[in-house]
Amino acid sequence: MSAKAVATTCLIISLFASVPPHAQAQQTSPIAEPSLTTPPASRSAGRIVIHPRPLLYRRCVDWYELQHRPSGTVLYPQMRCWWVRG
Repeated sequence: MSAKAVATTCLIISLFASVPPHAQAQQTSPIAEPSLTTPPASRSAGRIVIHPRPLLYRRCVDWYELQHRPSGTVLYPQMRCWWVRG
């Protein structure tokens, strides 16, 4: 090997040796503070009671209607809907 190749290899090895491993850089102390994202312990919620209303559904009627516009007469769809108890 040439002297230049040896010097380059030594330089690369020294750079990798001086950098601490990734796992060591992120170590935490054994006594860690509680996470702020965990919700505090709370009592269980009360029972939920649901009172259903009578069922409703929509009834619709549709038709086509002639509308007179400045550009000419147009056949235009119309729809009328209302709520019906089921």
